Amino acid sequence: MKICVIGTGYVGLVAGTCLADMGNDVICVDNDLEKLQKLENGIVPIYEPGLEELIKANVMEGRLKFSSDLDDSVKKSLVCFIAVGTPQSEDGSADMKYVMAVAESIGKAMNGYKVIVDKSTVPVGTAEKVTETIAKFYDGEFDVVSNPEFLKQGAAVDDFLKPDRVVIGSNSTKATAIMQEVYAPFFRTASRFVIMDVKSAEMTKYAANSFLAVKISYANEIANICEAVGADAEMVRIGMCSDKRIGSQFLFPGLGYGGSCFPKDVKALLKTAKDNNCGHRLIEAADEVNKEQRVIFINKILARYGMNLAGKTIAVWGLTFKPKTNDMRMSPAITIINFLLEFGAKVQAFDPKGFDQAKQIWGDKITYAKNSYDALENADCMLLLTEWNEFRRPDFDRVKELLKEPVIFDGRNQYDGERLKQRGFEYHCVGKRFL
Repeated sequence: MKICVIGTGYVGLVAGTCLADMGNDVICVDNDLEKLQKLENGIVPIYEPGLEELIKANVMEGRLKFSSDLDDSVKKSLVCFIAVGTPQSEDGSADMKYVMAVAESIGKAMNGYKVIVDKSTVPVGTAEKVTETIAKFYDGEFDVVSNPEFLKQGAAVDDFLKPDRVVIGSNSTKATAIMQEVYAPFFRTASRFVIMDVKSAEMTKYAANSFLAVKISYANEIANICEAVGADAEMVRIGMCSDKRIGSQFLFPGLGYGGSCFPKDVKALLKTAKDNNCGHRLIEAADEVNKEQRVIFINKILARYGMNLAGKTIAVWGLTFKPKTNDMRMSPAITIINFLLEFGAKVQAFDPKGFDQAKQIWGDKITYAKNSYDALENADCMLLLTEWNEFRRPDFDRVKELLKEPVIFDGRNQYDGERLKQRGFEYHCVGKRFL
């Protein structure tokens, strides 16, 4: 099938590459010429396990191309995915200017029936607006469908190639059949299509992400209560997760959610609820708890060292909002490091993939260590902020030797606090006190 994907950001690049890997002829469109040139040469601007190899293989086979010519790409394609950014506006709503600009360009380029796919996370009613915009420039037959993405950063390629489900929001049997044909190769053993109307599909993405955000905030609130009363949040989590009605995913306490999706989608759903005079207390509470969770962690540091951190050197392990990505958008590390700098501390940080974005945020305000142990040298304590695999089993004898004092603040509850206590460490985590 002839497909174009407009936007080579995180979603568009993964989607276009995986669709090409199933034998489709795919053109990924962007207006950033430098970025396109790098992609053609196999240089990928995002870190996502398995993506670089797939891009190189499909470019070599001629199934995946990159272009800045949106008009020509639309004309050559039956299915056109819109995968441009929908950044958060000041009022919390999704900024739709890029989506609508693409819709206008598609309308001007139309040369026959096509299925236009909203792949970007967009508010309810967007498909109607895209339809209206295209119809201003093209009076022929076309359909606009909603096909929200459910990709986890760090596992996006696998999520796309082996999806739990594919949601198709369509009011056209013709468009639905074409979309099912697009995704059929991904369902070799069982069909997992979820077909619904367009508005319900648009709402599904926001509802799903906001529910997961609520679970994370709930886990953090329970952990804070556990810590206050002397219970062990990890034991409570295990007890909860053994109930099959609850399950284990997204119930790990820590520093709260970050990234480009959960914070933005929660805000956008809140704005939608407010605009339609609907209740939104639960969603709003999840957002507030998430912000407070970072303050609670910062207060642990203040309780240990006092309000003045001048003269203190803090080692930080992990900068990205989660492991297996180079994405630092809304990362808890940003809030925490900015606080440390404001209160006079020196920061020595290490992250396997996050330095390029970190340097854009802090420049030379922090020290970028060569490796995790280099970050510890002569530091007063260590903060674990991102649970990269390589941080899971460090040489604690070496950690103790490099730190001025053996103090660890574990924002991801990654280590066995009792064992660290036995080895002479002072250990602080989320949801349990070590006296």
